[in-house]
Amino acid sequence: MTEKKLENTSIHYWINDTEVGSAIIFIHPAFGNHTCFDTQLDYFRDYRIITIDLIGHGKSIGKGKIEYTALAIYQIMETEKIDKINLVGVSIGAVLAQDFANRYPSKVSSLTCIGGYDTNNFDKTLQKGNTKQQMKMMLKAMFSIKAFAEDNKKISAYTNEAKEKFYQMNLGFKKSSFRYFATLFKLVNKYKTPKRDYPLLIGVGEYDNDMAKKASAIWHESEPDSEYVEFSGAGHIVNMDTPEQFNKVLKKVIR
Repeated sequence: MTEKKLENTSIHYWINDTEVGSAIIFIHPAFGNHTCFDTQLDYFRDYRIITIDLIGHGKSIGKGKIEYTALAIYQIMETEKIDKINLVGVSIGAVLAQDFANRYPSKVSSLTCIGGYDTNNFDKTLQKGNTKQQMKMMLKAMFSIKAFAEDNKKISAYTNEAKEKFYQMNLGFKKSSFRYFATLFKLVNKYKTPKRDYPLLIGVGEYDNDMAKKASAIWHESEPDSEYVEFSGAGHIVNMDTPEQFNKVLKKVIR
C-alpha cells in the first residue's frame, strides 16, 4: 500500500498498486485508523483498495471537519481516476459511507455498513440508552486515554486479538481530536434515501450492543432489498473480530 496525502487537506490515505478491477474504500470506526482493515488487504488484493485515516485520526491531524469526509473521498476518486467505488464503513465509518452515497449516488458500486444505523431515518430515542455510557467514556478519556482505551476495547471488540489491536490504536487517539466529532449530527436525517441502484449490506456483530442490533434490524426492514447479516462471534468491529467470515460475505456484495 502506498501512502498519500490528499492535496490541500490533512487527509492521509493508502492505495495499492493494482490498476485494474473494482475499487473499494474502507472507512474505519472512531478512535481507530486505516490499519483496522489490515485483515482485508491480502484477501482483496486483486481489487483497487483504499484505506483512509479520518480527520482527527492517525496521520490525518490538522484543519478539516469530519462532515466533509464524503468530499474528501470524491477528491480521492478524482485523483486516482476512479469512476465508481464500493463503500465499506464500520461504526462511524458506516455513517460517513452513507453520507457519500447520499451525495454521490451515481458513484456508488455497493454500500456496506457494519454496526451502523440508517442516517436518513434515525429515531434518536434509540440512542438514549447509550448516551450516559458515551458521556462517561468521554470524561474518562479527558483524564486518561489509557483508561479510555482499556474500556473501549471491551465494548468494541469480542476476540482477544481484536481487543489488543484496537487498544493500541486507541492509545494513539489524541484528546484534542474529540472536537472533530462535533459536526456529525449534521449528517443525520438530512437526506431522503435515494433509489439504490447498487447492493446494500447491513451487518452487525452477534455481541454488539442492543442499540446497534436494533437499529440495524430496523434499517433492514425499511429496505427489504438489502442484505442483513449478523456475524457470529463478533462484537462491534466485525471485520477485526471475524475477518474470514467478514471477507467472504463482503466479496459477494462487491461489484
